[in-house]
Amino acid sequence: MTKCFVSQSLCVCLLVLAMLIWPASAQEAPDVLRTKVDVAVAKVKPALVRIHVVWTTYGEGREIKYQATGSGAIIREDGYIVTNHHVAGHATRLFCTLSTKEEVEAELIGTDAMTDIAVIKLKSDGRRRFPVAKFGDSSEVEVGDHVLAMGSPMSLSQSVTLGIVSNSEMVMPSMMGRFGQLTLDGENVGSLVRWIGHDAQIYGGNSGGPLCNLQGEIIGINEISMGLGGAIPGNLAQSIANELILDGKISRSWVGFTVQPQLKSATDRRGVVVSSVIEGAPSDKAGFEPGDILVRLGDEAIDVRFAEQIPPLNGILAGLTIGEPVEAEVLREGKSKVLSLTPIEREKAIPQQYEFKAWGITARNLSYVNAKELKRENTDGVLVSTVRPGGAIADAKPDPTPNDVLVEVNGEPVKNVEGLRAITKKITEGATELVPTMVKFERRGNEYVTVVKVGIREMPEPGREVQKAWLPVNTQVITRELAKQLGDEKLKGFRVTQVFKGTSADVAGLKVGDLIYAVDGQALEANAPEDFEELETLIRQYKIGTTAEFNIKRDGKKQTIAVDLSRSPRVRREMKEYEDLYFEFTVRDITFMDRVDDSIDKETKGVLVDDVKSGGWATLGGLYVDDLILAVNDTPIADVGELEAKMKSIAAEKAAYVILKIRRGIYTAYLEMEPKWDDE
Repeated sequence: MTKCFVSQSLCVCLLVLAMLIWPASAQEAPDVLRTKVDVAVAKVKPALVRIHVVWTTYGEGREIKYQATGSGAIIREDGYIVTNHHVAGHATRLFCTLSTKEEVEAELIGTDAMTDIAVIKLKSDGRRRFPVAKFGDSSEVEVGDHVLAMGSPMSLSQSVTLGIVSNSEMVMPSMMGRFGQLTLDGENVGSLVRWIGHDAQIYGGNSGGPLCNLQGEIIGINEISMGLGGAIPGNLAQSIANELILDGKISRSWVGFTVQPQLKSATDRRGVVVSSVIEGAPSDKAGFEPGDILVRLGDEAIDVRFAEQIPPLNGILAGLTIGEPVEAEVLREGKSKVLSLTPIEREKAIPQQYEFKAWGITARNLSYVNAKELKRENTDGVLVSTVRPGGAIADAKPDPTPNDVLVEVNGEPVKNVEGLRAITKKITEGATELVPTMVKFERRGNEYVTVVKVGIREMPEPGREVQKAWLPVNTQVITRELAKQLGDEKLKGFRVTQVFKGTSADVAGLKVGDLIYAVDGQALEANAPEDFEELETLIRQYKIGTTAEFNIKRDGKKQTIAVDLSRSPRVRREMKEYEDLYFEFTVRDITFMDRVDDSIDKETKGVLVDDVKSGGWATLGGLYVDDLILAVNDTPIADVGELEAKMKSIAAEKAAYVILKIRRGIYTAYLEMEPKWDDE
């Protein structure tokens, strides 16, 4: 009995101890927890949205479009939505599916790569009010708290997963190194963000969705999944969202130094190590040096021993008043030194890229840091980011390559992207051919000059082959084995496998299964597969329009059929083509064999799609190779010339929608393309 009593007492003690050290939220009875989850979901779910995005990125000298989905939450009744920068930050088109399953178009209001937060707004009449989700205080989040991850994983309908907080100030481990950092548009997100780590399951498509507490409040914006999920703290997300709604951008100060925690070997445990100072930056002008220990900034004492303390310090630096001097105390070789630091406004790490079709490149302006990295004295010029194979720049000798800087065109200095755009318009306006242009560019301290033929290449007129006489049928060789099975071992020649409808062979009465053994009395010798060209070669020796007599066997009986030999039809490589550079697809006229192979009757007009570039507007619209385009915006298309004229008219008027009527196999469909027109 005593032994049993001791065991029971021990169990009770352990239970009491567990209740003391385990968060209250983890002790919820299943039915109580379920009730709280239901209440929280009911509060947030009406404000959840699935975001369908048409994104742009850049590669191989062109702007590439692709589709993606993410999640978000409505945070204001007038339709403002918070989501991730990596979901909506480069969107050209946005559509949101609401909890009611209604789809509403949205617009990008502002975005911030450093915190991976973006704000979009539902388009409405201005009077409509939407359900909202409210922010809670993320600073009160504790390890062990139950949390709900909400969103649209894998582009599915709304979902909710339950988990607990595992780390309230999660950072990327230093052992992951430079390439383990979460970098967006050149910005290290971890420099400002300490994630809320949790084990509620999230998947692709959950990005931008809210992480909520059991009170139905947003305490984070889900961003990453690395075994654990990671959410941007709600307090940070809310402050960024409010500034984006107010100003459309985030304004931060910049001092131009980097910091790291105190070294383990340091004897004085105060401050933070200034690891690098960028030449010409405010910190350099203030007199900072690598190795300084920053111990005070204004009235704020600085103490950074651990990586988790770096983001808050970076937040303090980013929040300094631009243009207003602040006292900074550093320790240098053990001695205190007071410096006056005047922050300036922070630039984007990587300026916006643009496509220049006439040059076959994508390019962007230089930032101050870019210029320093390239050992340049100023930010004048345009940085080549990617080059299109076979484009104007690629064909130049020497050819500018990525990271080269275009500085002069035809003797005119190029200051920035807008300058290059204006010069390009001047060069190409009214030009019907490529324009040889003198270009000066810099590469790793060297200055080069080259000639670039600027402009849009027109598709060359196809060459015409010499047309010969043609028997409009398909055939197969009568092999020795086939002759035996047909009951005539000595039979040589060709068996008709297809007679093209409406042609002279069809009118003359040739039929599938006829065995051609002679032409105008001249016996054929074909009796092996490699002899397949004998009949065609023989026919090509006749003049077009000549009548030839074909000696055939049909049902075991010999007879002669006279056929007028027609002109051989044009083949695919002879057909006129048109490449649309804006929508990025290529078409050609229909050949005779296209009509035969795809059962396209003579009355059907249109053009066949030969190529659709991935990442173009045509791809996003659902256009495929071998589609037959019948009409564009209700205008019937008979041939390539008509399509080219129509597409150029659409480009001139910058139509918001382009609707293609196409035939695909036995089906007809209407494809809608929604371009975003940019002037080059």
